[in-house]
Amino acid sequence: MVDRVKQGSDKTPGKGTPRSGTQGGGKSGDARRDRWRKHRIARRAEFVDAALEALEEHGPDLGMEHVAAAAGVTKPVLYRHFEDKADLYLALGDRGTEILFERLMPAINTELAPVPRIRMALDAFFTVLEEHPNLYRLLARRRFADRPLDGDVTDVVAEDKALIANAVTALLGDYLRMFNVDSGAAEPWAHGVVGMVHNTGEWWLAKRTMSRDAVVEYLTQIIWAAIDGLARQHGIRIDPDRPVDANKIVQFNRSDDTDMPTTDDAGEAR
Repeated sequence: MVDRVKQGSDKTPGKGTPRSGTQGGGKSGDARRDRWRKHRIARRAEFVDAALEALEEHGPDLGMEHVAAAAGVTKPVLYRHFEDKADLYLALGDRGTEILFERLMPAINTELAPVPRIRMALDAFFTVLEEHPNLYRLLARRRFADRPLDGDVTDVVAEDKALIANAVTALLGDYLRMFNVDSGAAEPWAHGVVGMVHNTGEWWLAKRTMSRDAVVEYLTQIIWAAIDGLARQHGIRIDPDRPVDANKIVQFNRSDDTDMPTTDDAGEAR
C-alpha cells in the first residue's frame, strides 16, 4: 500500500551503543536498530488493531483515550508511535485500504462470466462497508482538522477511489482494444462507474433501506446494461453468462512507492 505518512527516524533507546570504530560495534548497533525498528512497526500495527476495535464501540468520534483503553496502555505510550490523532487516522486509512483491496482485487480478477464478475466485485466492496461501517465513516467524513492536508497527508477515500478507477481503466482499456474499439473511453467510463458505486455506498450506509444483496444486484444490472448497450452500438455481442475468451486481469506493480495498475491475460504473471 501507499505510505501516507512519513515516519520519523527510529532511535535506539539507551546510551550504550558501541562506537563505529569499536571492533564489531557497527554490526551490533545495526542489528539493535533493526530489532528496534521491527518492534516499533509491530507495536504500531497492534495499536491500529486496537483502534479498529475501539471504532466498533465508540464510532467515528473515537479519541486517543478510547484507543489507549482498547490497547491496554496509556495515551503517552500511543504518542510514542503516532505523532498525533491525525497520524493514527491515516494509519487506519492504510489498514482500510489493505482490507478493501484484499477483498476487491481477487473479485475483479476472477475468471467468471462478465455479469457474475461484476456482481462479485460489487459484493466485495459492499461487504467491506457492511463489516467496517465506522472505519469508512471516519475516513470519509474527517478532513483531519488538527493537521492541514499537505504532501504527507492525503484524503484516504479519494486516493482509494483513484486507485480503483485506475485499475478499472486498465481493465476496460484492454477489453476495448481486444474488441477493436477506441480505448480512449476507458478512463471516463471507469471513473463514472467508480463514482456511482462510491456514492451509492455512502447512501446505503446512511439509509440501509435495502439489503446488501439487493443493492449489489441493482448496481450489477445498471453496470452491465451500460456495457452491453455500448458493445451493441459497435456490433459486439457479449454473453453475460459466459467467460470472455481472453480473461484480462489487473495487477499492481510498485513503482516509486506508488501502486500502478497494469493488466495482463489470465495466467500470465507480469
